[in-house]
Amino acid sequence: MHITLIGISDNKPDLSNQIKEIILEAAIFAGASRHYGLVAHLLPANAKWLMISVPLDDFLSRLEDCSQNVVVFASGDPLFFGIGNTIKSRFPNLSIESFPVANSLQSLANKLQVNYGLYRTLSLTGRSWHLFDQSLINGETHMAVLTDKVKTPSAIATRMCEYGYHNYSFHVGECLGGENERITSAPVSDMIGRDFNHPNCLLIEKTSKGLIQKGIPDNLFHILEERPKMMTKMPIRITTLALMELHRREVFWDVGSCTGSMAIEAKLQAPHMEVSAFEIRIESVDIIPVNCRKFGAPGISLITGDFCAGNHQNLAQPDAIFVGGYGGKMEQVLNHCHKYLKIGGVIAFNAVSDDSKSNFMEWINRNSFKDLSVTEITIDNNNTINILTAQKV
Repeated sequence: MHITLIGISDNKPDLSNQIKEIILEAAIFAGASRHYGLVAHLLPANAKWLMISVPLDDFLSRLEDCSQNVVVFASGDPLFFGIGNTIKSRFPNLSIESFPVANSLQSLANKLQVNYGLYRTLSLTGRSWHLFDQSLINGETHMAVLTDKVKTPSAIATRMCEYGYHNYSFHVGECLGGENERITSAPVSDMIGRDFNHPNCLLIEKTSKGLIQKGIPDNLFHILEERPKMMTKMPIRITTLALMELHRREVFWDVGSCTGSMAIEAKLQAPHMEVSAFEIRIESVDIIPVNCRKFGAPGISLITGDFCAGNHQNLAQPDAIFVGGYGGKMEQVLNHCHKYLKIGGVIAFNAVSDDSKSNFMEWINRNSFKDLSVTEITIDNNNTINILTAQKV
């Protein structure tokens, strides 16, 4: 079986003679319902149409059963975050040929007469917020975004403003190339609550500087009123995270997160990481999200309850764990961390007493860890803090 991918716009397609010949010689075609409406008059009388809709399992199963060549219609460039990539991934040995036209983001940029090459391209179509959040924290000045019916321009604007990213403008392109084409430009805050026809896409531009603060002063955090000192101090945070070598890590757990200061600092320092904050205190359920929004740190997962009683198999496996609190159960907490931490991953702990330092070091020596590092820091007239890190082998 041979697959021919044909990109079309959302108006009546102007196809080359070569593509018209491919269509006339084929018997099996595929595409979404709107693609069928655009090309039905071009298909042979005996044409069979495989409908592409989400979820894709049914379409892929029917495609797998085909013994004849198949022509697949897609919007724009079929290999630009499109169905072509899905087909290639599912059937890596298939013969595939592609005939693209300009994708929707290129079309929008062209209509606005802006340099498309400046934009960081992101797809939120059926995807998580992770790469979008990373781009925000990194301070991207231009973003080109593929949307879907959940992560709409309004939903994207709401998320940005929730985390303090007000210094952007939006250009929304609806039904580009079709009869209902419309382009709307406005500040990000003005896009909240607005409805747009689907399909649509989005160009986002930064309108003024808004630098993310790293090394956040302690007095800026919302804290537990009854435990005002229960927070890892800024110099300790920065040093601990540096010793954990976050640039080499992918998944960070902050166990005993309290105010979320370590999780937030980690996310801002290394936005490529997936970050989770674990906390048993009910009061922190409100404090951590407030601090995340205040400091522009979207994408931090908050897991509440007893860490040791939880089953965390559904989370991405961490390669960096910071133990900020253990509620008098150090060994139990460390054993639970050990259960999930990847081989080669790092665990870190800040000891405020000789006993906690000794207990942590003894646990490390009894388990599969190496390269134990001890760094002493004294801030003002406070007690010396021992920053302990070790690598799992």
